[in-house]
Amino acid sequence: MNKKLTYGMNESQQRLCDKYGVKPYPCVDGSKIGISLNVKEGVQPIHGLRCEPTVDTCGWYIWAGDWSDDPDFFNPLHLEHLPEWCSQSLPFLQLPPGWRFLIAPDYEDVWFDENLQL
Repeated sequence: MNKKLTYGMNESQQRLCDKYGVKPYPCVDGSKIGISLNVKEGVQPIHGLRCEPTVDTCGWYIWAGDWSDDPDFFNPLHLEHLPEWCSQSLPFLQLPPGWRFLIAPDYEDVWFDENLQL
């Protein structure tokens, strides 16, 4: 039986899913995300997109600033370390595959991206 992320479904995540009319899609404990190193450096804005999860990933890719096609742009990070890297992304973790977010100081945008290859 898969365990769900213990800090996963909190009130802010439930409100966000309710706001966009989506059923929460939990992340599994021990799974990884792809994250750019500049996220931890505080670069803004923060982008996130969720693809279909795999055996050991929850499908989230999070980066700061501009996208890069560099094959080393995203690094694997176990989900339990995300609060130290980018706590402001935690409310979005329950959004299902196909959803994206963009956040910056005093700004938030959340949308379903039909162009994501799921």
